[in-house]
Amino acid sequence: MAKKAKKKKHDEHVDESWLLPYSDLMTLLLALFIVLFASSSIDQEKLTKMSNVFNEILDGGTGIMDHTSVIEKPNTIVDGVSEEEAAYLQDQRELQEIQERLDNFIAVNELESTFATKMTDEGLLITIRDSILFDPGKADVKQDYAAIADELSKILQLDPARHIVVTGHTDNVPQNTAEFSSNWELSVMRAVNLMKMIIDNNPELDPKYFSAKGYGEFNPIASNDTAEGRTQNRRVEVLIQQLVEEDGSKVNE
Repeated sequence: MAKKAKKKKHDEHVDESWLLPYSDLMTLLLALFIVLFASSSIDQEKLTKMSNVFNEILDGGTGIMDHTSVIEKPNTIVDGVSEEEAAYLQDQRELQEIQERLDNFIAVNELESTFATKMTDEGLLITIRDSILFDPGKADVKQDYAAIADELSKILQLDPARHIVVTGHTDNVPQNTAEFSSNWELSVMRAVNLMKMIIDNNPELDPKYFSAKGYGEFNPIASNDTAEGRTQNRRVEVLIQQLVEEDGSKVNE
């Protein structure tokens, strides 16, 4: 009789121990999601809900898809801040970035004694002592300092554009010259001339966003009883208005 052929050895079994079971993979993904969720500063109540879901799944409870209601609707509240509040805070951050650029310009050109910036309820306020821009009783910007207007014109080229208000102020020393019969007229023309120089230096600026006004002696920031106080009151202010009110409403709409 012919010898029976020996049975061939079974093919070697491929080691698949490196493959993660589907359930383990889902558990790892869920754990990663919870870590990311916890690090995003979402409130404690939501974090507790997610932890409970995680515990149930590890204990053999319901699946992930049974807990989709944990996810909040987008564009409502994030980190306890409403959409309106977030818009206001973003607008304030943009104004602060503009302020940093201005403060750097002031420091580089050593203009701290004549320039100042300040955040106000209306926006970013730039204050310029009139002595650096104008001769006493005059409204024309000194040519020696025309470069300041040129630099301002570059900084005020903003995206999105903001309304810019240039305001002139004087001390209480009366004006009665052939050119100006009152401090009102002098303060207005100083504001207008500076505004025009800023716009003329940069064709990218849209004049419709600019306006000028003058308060004369009637909005002092110091006492007019002293020379130092009168010096502080003689000034031009450039207000870069905010785009969003604190309640989230748009300005100038």
